[in-house]
Amino acid sequence: MPACSCHHEGVSTRRPWVFWVVAGMAISCGNGKDQPAATHAGAGAGVTGPTCPMAAAPVHTGEGTYYTFADGSGNCMFPATPNDLDIGAMNQTDYAASAACGMCAQVTGPDGALTIRIVDRCPECKPGDIDFSPSAFAKLAALSLGRIPIQWTYVPCAVSGPIVYHFKDGSNQWWTAVQIRNHRFGIAGFEYLDGNGQWQTVPRLDYNYFVAASGMGPGPYTVRVTDVNGATLEDSGVVLTPDGDCVGTNQFPDCP
Repeated sequence: MPACSCHHEGVSTRRPWVFWVVAGMAISCGNGKDQPAATHAGAGAGVTGPTCPMAAAPVHTGEGTYYTFADGSGNCMFPATPNDLDIGAMNQTDYAASAACGMCAQVTGPDGALTIRIVDRCPECKPGDIDFSPSAFAKLAALSLGRIPIQWTYVPCAVSGPIVYHFKDGSNQWWTAVQIRNHRFGIAGFEYLDGNGQWQTVPRLDYNYFVAASGMGPGPYTVRVTDVNGATLEDSGVVLTPDGDCVGTNQFPDCP
């Protein structure tokens, strides 16, 4: 479902969608209830495969704007982060159907630079453009400018601790939606081991959940996550926790 948005003098006035409907199920940004206590994966296989990019990340150029309702939530379906507003909404092309969600970008503007986390989508922005929170924009240039030239490149996120598996509210053994959180690099793929011992690839939808439309079974699960560098993490004993988290055992390693 496309977002409705427009710009005026560089200030984004696009309005976030409150809900999406997938497979007849309302998917909301939050249900107002207390989340269940986080669980923890039983065991992990560690990191396999490449752990660092083979070449330097490309440098993108575009324009920066800001949107006044930025709070850390958005199309990526992350919770609001009022204490961390170094965030941005990626243009439609580079959003890449939610592949950019949770990635971090080092951005340089006329008056400064900062690292932001991608949490939303800017459907009207051109390739290379990023729509920032007002406080993030202000670190690059004066807010009064409204629209500025920027350069940016993806960088590792400064996370601590393991990755986190967040299960969408409404998830069950017949319809299971999983989001990866607290990841150092962008996430490229998510799989689970089925009852026949075969890895099943779960597609990611444009609101940043990997959704098994026929479910992943009752769990606990053995899962495998691959980042954009080709490194994989494997966890077993991942408990189905609707509207809750299961903490993994490992994190994608940083690059030297």
